[in-house]
Amino acid sequence: MKFSSSLIVLCVGFGLASGKLTPNYTSPLGVEVYNPDQLFNVSGPWSLMTKAGNLLYISGMRGFHPSNTTLAPVGLPRIEQAFSNMQQLAKLGGANLTDCIRLTVFVTDMYRWRPLVNTVTQELWKDVAPNYPARTIVEVQRLNDDDIVEVEGTFYLGNQ
Repeated sequence: MKFSSSLIVLCVGFGLASGKLTPNYTSPLGVEVYNPDQLFNVSGPWSLMTKAGNLLYISGMRGFHPSNTTLAPVGLPRIEQAFSNMQQLAKLGGANLTDCIRLTVFVTDMYRWRPLVNTVTQELWKDVAPNYPARTIVEVQRLNDDDIVEVEGTFYLGNQ
């Protein structure tokens, strides 16, 4: 898996390596809402991520390729892409995977997809293993477009 190099290519390709992401909206209490169109458009009434104080919340990511919004092949490629999308948003928001404090993963078949989610998690956090972020994995009956996985993350941004 090459999440890091593809992330760098994506950031440079969109001119984001040196730029600061600007919120689409900031609430009166300072909650910032982001929908960076560099990735993909949201498919409903929700935002890709929000920032409240020093916490970054990333909405459930599925295995879409940002370049053309097609789903990656079912199985490991789809799960890797979902995590990659979350990682890309975290990077845009100023966080790295080691800043992740909580993951929530939804799968449609616990026995089939949980081992693959574990594999991806172990690979992405191999430098800090066994100190993985807190995680909840839940089997659900159905996801949008009959997808197999969705992952959301909460990231700590430090004292910014």
